[in-house]
Amino acid sequence: MTCTKTPQKIHLLFDEIAEYYDKTNNYISFWTHNFIKYLAVKNLDIKKYSTVLDLCCGTGDINQIINKISPKTKVINIDISTNMLKYAKEKNPKGVFMQGDSTSLIFKDEEFDYITMSFGLRNIENREKALSEIYRTLKKDGKFLHIDFGYHNLLSKIFDLIVLTIIKLTHKNLEHYKYLINSKTEFPEPDNLIQEFEQFGFKYVKKCDYLFGIISAQIMQK
Repeated sequence: MTCTKTPQKIHLLFDEIAEYYDKTNNYISFWTHNFIKYLAVKNLDIKKYSTVLDLCCGTGDINQIINKISPKTKVINIDISTNMLKYAKEKNPKGVFMQGDSTSLIFKDEEFDYITMSFGLRNIENREKALSEIYRTLKKDGKFLHIDFGYHNLLSKIFDLIVLTIIKLTHKNLEHYKYLINSKTEFPEPDNLIQEFEQFGFKYVKKCDYLFGIISAQIMQK
């Protein structure tokens, strides 16, 4: 099944799950997702006084992590969902949050030292346009961190079953999470993603796999 990923659908989907998004992520990851994000961001080796753009920022986890790792860093957060941004702002009262589309950024060329995207790229209908915008707004030698589900292996399939079971038990919106699982299955595996990133001009820096490859992070450089 091919997932429909129009901006209107994604906006509505994440608006509707925003209220319980963090709690559900804790359940389905067995409270590991924030630690994995922390490890991935740590690998960026963010320098003081840098500028970071976090795309598809969700409820602001990456902003919180960067504030801990590099408190002198300026972070700008973008998400398409109004409700996700509301919760992100509650978690990061001093953060800079904007509603926007990752395929059409308002920023000038080569504005950011780092760009991060965590569990967002696979929800974008025009992935090529988003990657083009990331490359355009990243400074020369700047780094792009992408985090998402990894290899389509047996453990990944077991994880899918666990997710659906947890969602059923917690009486949340099962249809939305079925979409998330289907989008995960359709999304390229990490090695194929790296090749795709390279086609846009990025240079490979590092790949980090977590939970036996269920989650993967790729670091690329302009």
